[in-house]
Amino acid sequence: MKIKHLGKANILVILITLVLFIAALFSKGLTHDLLLETAVFLVSVKLIILSYRNSMGVQEIQEKLDKILTEEKHLEAVLMAMKNRPKAKAGSSTADPDSTAK
Repeated sequence: MKIKHLGKANILVILITLVLFIAALFSKGLTHDLLLETAVFLVSVKLIILSYRNSMGVQEIQEKLDKILTEEKHLEAVLMAMKNRPKAKAGSSTADPDSTAK
């Protein structure tokens, strides 16, 4: 797991939740209330995991968009080069090989 996807706030929430969970374990012992504390801890972990997955998804989408934009710029450059290419006269020896003879 890369730390750059986990912000400082997420790391702080993990640490605080873990400390409070351990404190509840020692103060309440193995009672029914411990199940409630465990549920709160697991919900926090689940939210952090979802945040991480969301961050990874956003990064993948950004990379794909960057690739699309790069290809678009390349295609625009090719089209502009084709548009600005000088056309040869019909009787010249440097006729465009793409043109059809009549």
